[in-house]
Amino acid sequence: MPFTYQRTIHFPDTDAAGVVFFPNYLAICHEAYEEALAAAGIGIREFFSDTGVVVPISKSNAEYLRPLYCGDKLKVSVKPALLTGDSYAVEYEMVKLGTAEKLVGHVRTSHVCIDSKTRERVPLPPALAAWVAAG
Repeated sequence: MPFTYQRTIHFPDTDAAGVVFFPNYLAICHEAYEEALAAAGIGIREFFSDTGVVVPISKSNAEYLRPLYCGDKLKVSVKPALLTGDSYAVEYEMVKLGTAEKLVGHVRTSHVCIDSKTRERVPLPPALAAWVAAG
C-alpha cells in the first residue's frame, strides 16, 4: 500500500506567475520520500552514517498535468519498486485535494545504491530493501 504525504503549497514553492515552479514538484516528492522512509523507521541521518552507502537519484521523470497555486492542499502517494538488487524506483502520484480531487502530476525517480567511499554499486541495505519490498 503506498505511503501518502500531505502538505500545503506555500509562496516559496511558486514562481513569478504564481504557480508551483516545475523543479519544486521534485522537491515536494523528495519530502514525501523522506517522510515515507521515516514512517518505515529509517531515519535519514542515521541511515547514511551507519550503513556507509548513499542512494543517489540516477534518473527522474515528471509529467505535469495541472498547475498548483499557493494555498492548495496536496496529497502525494509514494510507491517504491525494486529494479535490481542495487536499485529501485519510486513512483509518485500528486493529487490536489478539495471538493473534487484532481490528479496534478506523476513523478518517477530511479535510485542506485553505492558505497559512500568507493562509489561502486552495492546491494540495498536490509532496512531499505524491506521498505522497497513492502511498497
